[in-house]
Amino acid sequence: MKHVMRLFLIAFALLAPIWAHAAVASDSVASDSAATTRQHRFITPVKTKTNKVLPPSKDVDPKVLEVFLTGDTLKALEQARKDSISRSYTRYPLLTDFTVGLNFADMVLAIAGQDYMSADVNFTLNMWNRLQPVLEVGLGRAKNTPEDGNYTYVGKLSPYMRIGANYNFLFKHKPDYLFFLGARLGGSLFKYQIQDINHHNGYWDETIKTEITTQNGRALWYEAVAGMRVKIWKPISLGWQIKFHGLIKENTVSQGQPWFIPGYGTRRGSLAFAFNIYYTIPFYKTASTQETKPATDANLTPTPQN
Repeated sequence: MKHVMRLFLIAFALLAPIWAHAAVASDSVASDSAATTRQHRFITPVKTKTNKVLPPSKDVDPKVLEVFLTGDTLKALEQARKDSISRSYTRYPLLTDFTVGLNFADMVLAIAGQDYMSADVNFTLNMWNRLQPVLEVGLGRAKNTPEDGNYTYVGKLSPYMRIGANYNFLFKHKPDYLFFLGARLGGSLFKYQIQDINHHNGYWDETIKTEITTQNGRALWYEAVAGMRVKIWKPISLGWQIKFHGLIKENTVSQGQPWFIPGYGTRRGSLAFAFNIYYTIPFYKTASTQETKPATDANLTPTPQN
């Protein structure tokens, strides 16, 4: 009997530490489970007495607040920070500014010897510093005698007009600097004639001089435009444009097609260039910057309402 008791005491002494360690581990797991449960538990904030649900703070996106209330605070703070960054650029009013410009490219080329010229005044309304409706009106004329030709083409001074719009890709920046793509629809009613036509008759060995009297032309065309504008001094800025254009419709003339169309240019190419000087009238004093406050636990907390 004494030996049995002695063996029992030895076994108890060996197993007691193991049972104690298992009990501590079990309590730790239960504590962690309870903490996890408390961490993921959420409570809908309500106003005392009336028990009405409190609305979120005005500075916080409700979607971000919803994430916060689920207990995932870190995710909510990160989302609020991203939203704040994405909405922190300058916003301009509907009517940002109005610009008047003069296209002087053909004037310079005409002085250098070009046989035709178109010059126009353009009016641009800048909306939100993004969308820019454009109206262009001008006059064009031509006088050309080919080196190997026996005639002189005379295009009388005639009007033309283009209407369209630009989209400014630098809308997050000041209106002093623009990079835009745009489209135009142009049209012209013009007159032209062909003078000093010399026809040599080899049989009779004589030269007959004649002319094609004034012809009335009409043309409609499209333009795809890419351009830039840069402020150089106060309201004055300079800019350039490159245009891809093509004829949509023109009237049929019995004496042949016109060599030059005011506002469009000659028929020999599909590209055109413009250089402008601009004067801008701003419609705003200061632009607004839409920002959200830094995301913290404090401003994610709903605001009590009376």
